[in-house]
Amino acid sequence: MPACPALFISAPASGQGKTTVTAGLTRYHRRLGRRVRVFKTGPDFLDPTILERASGAPVESLDLWMVGEDACRNLLAEAATQADLILIEGVMGLFDGTPSSADLATTFGVPVVAVISAKAMAQTFGAIAFGLAKFRPQVPFHGVFANRVGSARHAQLLQEALPPDIAWTGHMASDAAIELPDRHLGLRQADEIDDLDARLDRVADALAATALAALPPTVDFTSTSSSDAHGSPPLPRLLDGMRIAIARDAAFSFIYPANLALLETLGATIAFFSPLADEAVPTDAHALYLPGGYPELHAATLTRNTRTAASIHAHAAAKKTIVAECGGMLYLLDSLTDIDGTQTPMLGLLPGQATMQARLAALGMQQLNGRHGTLRGHTFHYTQMTTPLDPVLTATRPHAAGPAAGGESVYRSGSIVATYMHGYWPSNPAFTAALFHGATL
Repeated sequence: MPACPALFISAPASGQGKTTVTAGLTRYHRRLGRRVRVFKTGPDFLDPTILERASGAPVESLDLWMVGEDACRNLLAEAATQADLILIEGVMGLFDGTPSSADLATTFGVPVVAVISAKAMAQTFGAIAFGLAKFRPQVPFHGVFANRVGSARHAQLLQEALPPDIAWTGHMASDAAIELPDRHLGLRQADEIDDLDARLDRVADALAATALAALPPTVDFTSTSSSDAHGSPPLPRLLDGMRIAIARDAAFSFIYPANLALLETLGATIAFFSPLADEAVPTDAHALYLPGGYPELHAATLTRNTRTAASIHAHAAAKKTIVAECGGMLYLLDSLTDIDGTQTPMLGLLPGQATMQARLAALGMQQLNGRHGTLRGHTFHYTQMTTPLDPVLTATRPHAAGPAAGGESVYRSGSIVATYMHGYWPSNPAFTAALFHGATL
């Protein structure tokens, strides 16, 4: 039976320290020799890099809408057969979004611990904990953990403020040596934090003496989906024999592990290359994928790296497919202007310009409806783009109505298909295969 100790780590809001606590707890249990599998709720490319470093295993996304309940259950059931502990990090606040972290925890019966930043508060901590625990009684609420605590006396005040039926799982002091650095899209990626392992070890040390370090209750993740009961048919090898080149480095790193796994399941072989290292697209690649990331932070390097640029131009000139998402799309434009107003030439393969802005331009779940069905995904970016191209498809927001339901555009120029939307490809393998074959969407 696929059962395993499991804990859902959430919070009342973003910025409370969920990732720090989840990664530190993972490191603590790994130091004890336990196999830990970590999952991240919702669409996220940044936190999983930290959690993967802590756990030593890929971090998959769980989302009842984007991934689907059956697929989430199957991922958890598989992990339960391999791990001694499953940790799930929530997204935003416990009840934020549709579906929310609370929905996910309730669906699978995973006990929730809320990390609450206690900086600049005392007894109000108890009120916040009470609200989180009682707002929806069906949520399997386990307890609270106080982060950024100023002193032992401060911790005592926080604990005394809790109602007696809400468990105190411990606290952690405010310490710049363990905080994870961030930027405009969220936390910095694991490879960009030079002392990440030392930070994770300090968090693990701090958590070792708390009740949070104890193994949580065991959860049964037995799948009840009809597809599991009768065995899922294998996916057709829609990309059989195709070789796909994928840009992967600090500028292009927003890649779901599930997307890569799907390409291989569909029969494709994958070859990675780094535009930041001025590596060329392999000449035998049939298709090219430029994922999202941070081209705006590396624009000067990208524009200097002429070997990569020439190889992408040659790939396009040969009418081979290019699939570009968000930052990958920006790289194809005529120019990219950063937050300081510096304009940098890009590849010039897609007509248009993009400009960074201080405010978020788009955020949330979206879906594309085309001749191959519905592809689900999300959008999250700070740039505004102008282009003379007309969209071939326009995404919609599944949880909005009226004008607010409009989403990102999909553009086609020659063999290029580009959009701000990050697709979760397992949501529609046929749509994914059509993307890489350059077929009509």
